[in-house]
Amino acid sequence: MGTDSGRAGLLLDHAATLNLHTGNLLNWGRLCKKCPSSSPGEELRDCIQKTLNEWSSKISPDLNQEMPDVLECTVDQAIEKINPEEREELKVLAKLFIAGSNPSSVRDAVDMACSALGIAQLDSVIIVPPPLEDGINLSLEYLQPYWRELENLVQHKKIVAIGTSDLDKTLLEQLYLWSQVKPNSNQVNLASCCVMPPDLTAFAKQFDIQLLTHNDPKELICEASFQEALQESIQSTRAHKWTPLWLLRYSVIVKSRGIIKSKGYILQAKRNVS
Repeated sequence: MGTDSGRAGLLLDHAATLNLHTGNLLNWGRLCKKCPSSSPGEELRDCIQKTLNEWSSKISPDLNQEMPDVLECTVDQAIEKINPEEREELKVLAKLFIAGSNPSSVRDAVDMACSALGIAQLDSVIIVPPPLEDGINLSLEYLQPYWRELENLVQHKKIVAIGTSDLDKTLLEQLYLWSQVKPNSNQVNLASCCVMPPDLTAFAKQFDIQLLTHNDPKELICEASFQEALQESIQSTRAHKWTPLWLLRYSVIVKSRGIIKSKGYILQAKRNVS
């Protein structure tokens, strides 16, 4: 394992971009035995570490000779593309957490998810913009660049429907009035409010916006936790130079039965060269 991890460390120290895909977590026997009460953050960290460990144990010697700028970190046996013949029976839902500050990450994430799953279009994407500093509230101006990217992807038929997370009634109304492609859903964290706010419920009902619940933390993936996962999985002297740009969590659901057929994470990170 030490040699595998050392080889992976050399690749990481040279590469500029890391694309990580867990594949279908339902195919991971080890992860399925994980305590069901684990938090979304704990599950994610565990998935990142196990994917890195599996990938580093199967690195081809040719890869070390090539020293690519972009590393594709996947677990081949867990990768599961969608059968085109079954596509109409399935719904592909995604939640996109932007960690960097570049709105183009939205397109990168959607393109990579479609490619990984072998499909042309995602049925729904919920956007979570980059976290704000304490004391600063989310505003329409902050959300607009990311929403424009989503609208463009809807217009180009890469996404069917787009939604938001943790918007109060005022901000959801501002977004609805401003946007060309209207939000069709808004997630609410029940940890922060045990009951849906009546004004939000009334507005959502009036404009046919679905209200959903979630239990994700404000920042599902942060720089420090990603670097720790990298350091613990791979012997890299430069783990502290890696920064996550975005994280996409997806679920593939059988429409007629409402069961999850596949779920996983796709992540992109960059290495700071300075």
